[in-house]
Amino acid sequence: MGVKNFWEELPKPFFVLAPLANVTDAAFRRVIAKYSKPSGPNVFYTEFVSADGLALANEEGKAKLMRDLLFSEAERPIVAQFFTATPKHMETAAALAQELGFDGVDINMGCPDKSIEKQGAGAKLITNPELAQELIAAAKRGAPNLTISVKTRLGYNKDILDEWLPKLLEAKPAAITIHARTRKEMSKVPARWERIKRAVEIRNEMKSDVLIIGNGDLIDIEDAKKKIAESGADGAMLGRAIFGTPWLFAEPKEAPVEKRLKVAVEHAKLFEELLGDIKNFAIMKKHFKAYSEGFPGAKELRMKLMETNNVMQVEEIVEEFLS
Repeated sequence: MGVKNFWEELPKPFFVLAPLANVTDAAFRRVIAKYSKPSGPNVFYTEFVSADGLALANEEGKAKLMRDLLFSEAERPIVAQFFTATPKHMETAAALAQELGFDGVDINMGCPDKSIEKQGAGAKLITNPELAQELIAAAKRGAPNLTISVKTRLGYNKDILDEWLPKLLEAKPAAITIHARTRKEMSKVPARWERIKRAVEIRNEMKSDVLIIGNGDLIDIEDAKKKIAESGADGAMLGRAIFGTPWLFAEPKEAPVEKRLKVAVEHAKLFEELLGDIKNFAIMKKHFKAYSEGFPGAKELRMKLMETNNVMQVEEIVEEFLS
């Protein structure tokens, strides 16, 4: 059986849900699938998962990490994202993703988290293109039936797209998502989408058929469509815009207050049900902040929601507010 490349079957342009740590977990992705389908997202990504952890952790540690790889059929196509600087561990993680029934594997080469960079993983890989290529090859060995993709940035301390991207293209992943900033810039400067246009040019100059996906500062689907048209990218990945708007990939963007708050409760219930025994309920608070914004009484409601420790309290506060 050859690689089943779901990327080739996507409509153009396509829209991808970004992997956000402690945000796009199994609970939130289910909510997004329910309220954004059928129009999108065209591809879901898991939060990033440590390939080292999957390879080396004891049974209990591994079981915990496996929760980050929970997904439902409504989320297809779904890509498991891993980070590591050890090709052997990448191979192991990719093999697991294939076994679990994922549609693809993505390698994180853009995360600026210091603890991840210390391991030589995440954005640190931009400084080690040979290792980056080895990791792509290792993922292909581990999951011969899945598509392998990469998420990265323009560079580490400075923009080296013209040297970095060809190295990735040589390794022939199916798709490359480029966050249009360097590691050093984090999110402190506006994303430079003209560099996504340059990425498309580099890809075309190399006569490569790797898909280029732009990422950074997209506020909604209309904005994404505009930036795709300007840059020539094949698709766009949206991350922060999903906060408080799980229907982001469907229309319309603004939902009535009642719907927003009912979805917030539904989201909290799913979180408690799927992850409540291993993750702190406080993770939900950044979501509550986003769900309760921009309407009369939102601030008071938000302050109350920030004090909650379980879904029962959330439900009571929301019911009281809506009545």
